[in-house]
Amino acid sequence: MSELFNLDWAHLSELLVVPACILAVSLALGLTLNRVLEQKIVQHLKYDDFNPSIKSIFFRALKGIPINFCVMTGLYWIVNTSRLPDGLMRMFSYFLFTVIVYTLTKVLARTLTGIVAIKLSHTGSASQTTLLDTIIKVVIYASGILIVLQEYGISVAPILTAMGVGGMAIALGLQETLANIFSGLQLILSKQMRVNDYIKLSTGDEGRVTDINWRFTTITPASDGSVVVIPNKTIASSITTNYSMPRNDIVITVPIGVSYDSDLDHVEQVTLEVAREVMMKIDGYQPNFDDKGADRNPLAPTVRFHTFGDSSIDFNTFLHSTQFKTQFVLKHEFIKAITRRYREEGIDIPFPIRTVVNG
Repeated sequence: MSELFNLDWAHLSELLVVPACILAVSLALGLTLNRVLEQKIVQHLKYDDFNPSIKSIFFRALKGIPINFCVMTGLYWIVNTSRLPDGLMRMFSYFLFTVIVYTLTKVLARTLTGIVAIKLSHTGSASQTTLLDTIIKVVIYASGILIVLQEYGISVAPILTAMGVGGMAIALGLQETLANIFSGLQLILSKQMRVNDYIKLSTGDEGRVTDINWRFTTITPASDGSVVVIPNKTIASSITTNYSMPRNDIVITVPIGVSYDSDLDHVEQVTLEVAREVMMKIDGYQPNFDDKGADRNPLAPTVRFHTFGDSSIDFNTFLHSTQFKTQFVLKHEFIKAITRRYREEGIDIPFPIRTVVNG
């Protein structure tokens, strides 16, 4: 009985314990190598964060791959050295193939999304979004799943046929969702709106675009930290003003009125001086004066008189901001500064006056 127990334990050890130990050692080695990859290689590529290269993207795509590689090596060792039953051998072989395909598709998906992001950032025509990332990953991972199913002996043709027939029914039931998906693709590919652009819709919503996903576009208003979620098809059908194209420039309009006794040339000069000072302080504006003293910077503030009002001559002051977050601060500081300077210069901002005549 003791010899039989020893034989059974030896057989059980060969079947299960040894493969389990191989997998455990492989997993531990993979975790160690992955930590080394993160601490050594990725640290050396930090300088590429704002200007990433294909090499840095590829090494970042390898994050977590040492674990899969070591597990694959352990499985290959088990399959080729252990005398396992045919059922277990087939199961380990299938699992090994699945891990290989998953590893390759994972690296390919990460690398392609990174390369697409580089190309789009260099052209300046679009930017990486959740929707674009999702489409690339779905296509690559779906291809990997079909390859695995084919290896398992599962026919792919009936699945594709069923997906084609069922896709028509799904499309009818998900018209709203599909409309948003295609509208999102239209927004990305039309090159008229990018992530981080400051936009204003004909619906009245405005803010910085933070993401375009498969259903919604999220924008962050400059006035607060809240997020506005708008369906993609609503944006695609709206009239949109993009303040970040062709350059990053948000125009801030401040209406002002001065008394009829004012010297308008003096008012214009004082207003432009204050506007430049505030823009230099808040937004880093740099004037570019020519020989005649005119500011030739394309973002120079301007003054435009437009109306003889009931009690004042009205005009608009146009200031420019290169960052959407600073527009409200810029307007706030300009109003304070222009009020203080007008008082110093004796320029009067009159109250509305009405004369009532008794008949």
